[in-house]
Amino acid sequence: MDAVSTAACTTPAPARAPLPAYVRDLGRQPYEPVWRAMQRFTDARGEATTDELWLVEHEPVFTLGQAGKTEHVLMPGQIPVIHVDRGGQVTYHGPGQIVAYPLLDLRRLGIGVREYVCRIEQAIIDTLAEWNIGGARREGAPGVYVNGAKIASLGIRVRRGCTFHGLAFNITPECVPPFQRINPCGYAGLQVVALQDLGGPASMEAVKPVLLEQLGRQFGLEWERAAPPAPG
Repeated sequence: MDAVSTAACTTPAPARAPLPAYVRDLGRQPYEPVWRAMQRFTDARGEATTDELWLVEHEPVFTLGQAGKTEHVLMPGQIPVIHVDRGGQVTYHGPGQIVAYPLLDLRRLGIGVREYVCRIEQAIIDTLAEWNIGGARREGAPGVYVNGAKIASLGIRVRRGCTFHGLAFNITPECVPPFQRINPCGYAGLQVVALQDLGGPASMEAVKPVLLEQLGRQFGLEWERAAPPAPG
């Protein structure tokens, strides 16, 4: 997403009973079909549509946001580059990374875009704390950082008050080298790190339930497991 100041975020827990929401684990998937499915879901949803969260591990891809500049893609090699409809510049998705797509109705949740970003960041910061890792925000550069290195990126889109796209959380070291082929999020020389490099778990499956718990807490949602969306 475009730069939003979240340095002074405060995110108290929602003062209401949790709302139901579906969580769908898509496994490992190419990027574009999942992106198109998010678009279709968002376009078709109505006021009564239950919120969802999709978890996915993408095949290698660089994505350029709406404001993305091709000069930030330095050496893509065999990794495809796709222009997409989220905010922000260029990032990488690939194996070893948890990508989470919250498909939420912000109006029903009673929060604005800035608070939405704050709450995603806080969920990641609180997930890192599970392994005694100190995550932090950076003024004007959405995402979460550990000792100045980026461990999680954000790129969002809000249409008719409903969100799609989301966050990418680096878990294992295999997802780090491709970031050297770009200026991550438009910042030349930005260092990127993975959770395992910091003493966290090597298993994505060990991280997912913690991240889900923290996202549910931040948005006041109670997750119910559901099947992945139909392809096509």
